[in-house]
Amino acid sequence: MAVRVVIGAGATGAATARRLADRGDRVRLITRSGSGPDHAGVERVALDASDTDALTPALTGATTVVNAAMTAYHTWPETLPPLFTAILTATERAGADYVMLGNHYGYGPSTEPLTEGTPLTSRTRKGRVRAELWQQAKAAHDAGRLRVTEVRAGQYLGPGAISAFTLLVAPRVRAGELALVHGNPDAAHAFSYTEDVAAALVAVADDDRTWGRPWHAPVITTTVRQAATELAALHDAPEPRLDPLTERDLTLLSFSDPLWREFTELGYMTERPFLVDDTDLRDTFGLTASPLGAALVG
Repeated sequence: MAVRVVIGAGATGAATARRLADRGDRVRLITRSGSGPDHAGVERVALDASDTDALTPALTGATTVVNAAMTAYHTWPETLPPLFTAILTATERAGADYVMLGNHYGYGPSTEPLTEGTPLTSRTRKGRVRAELWQQAKAAHDAGRLRVTEVRAGQYLGPGAISAFTLLVAPRVRAGELALVHGNPDAAHAFSYTEDVAAALVAVADDDRTWGRPWHAPVITTTVRQAATELAALHDAPEPRLDPLTERDLTLLSFSDPLWREFTELGYMTERPFLVDDTDLRDTFGLTASPLGAALVG
């Protein structure tokens, strides 16, 4: 029986652990608090994954390590590199394969749909750090130290998902209230349903064609207005009222949570179309995105 370790129990990490356990794998789920789904096949371990020496024995016997860990959004440039370095090092020591959960930040602005071959040219703080984390892991792969891949997801939808849509738009739409939108509500964007991303992480962990390259998780291409309209219909709420989120709004929100001040540098992803091509994953693994309605309900 394969032993899989999942680090991080956010919406996608928890869904990945459940999927692996449901098919009969032994799953060790590592978080600081020992949280995670209550599943007979999931062993929950309370551990600081940034402590390489503490993490290494917890990975003993693992076939695959899935890194779905995350730190506070506004601290990424400072906190993600040491955390990911520790996980990469411990995985190498354990002799396991390494699957990273990433996103599209590293690409930077583009007028064409992004593919896995699009250069990582982002000039934003968070974009640069995401690119550097992948490049560090890829260098370890190229040096033959371990096998590495990354699944890159878009703006999240689904239960427990954290994104501009789930935080700003969805609660207001369900309540029939005015919702503030970061960017252009009519610009097409790549969204990802957490369950679809979990399915992709499980698929790439099992296939020899996976390693040494990134993969785009299934994407749902839609606009904020379309998603809000479908969400309203699902909840018998009034037609959504959407207004742009202004710099002043972001400033006021940031007084209560520093997360909001981080949105400004990513305006290029929301002010105009930001499209992602998931053809490689579909053609290789047969995985397709769920309907938008399933992502909004599920």
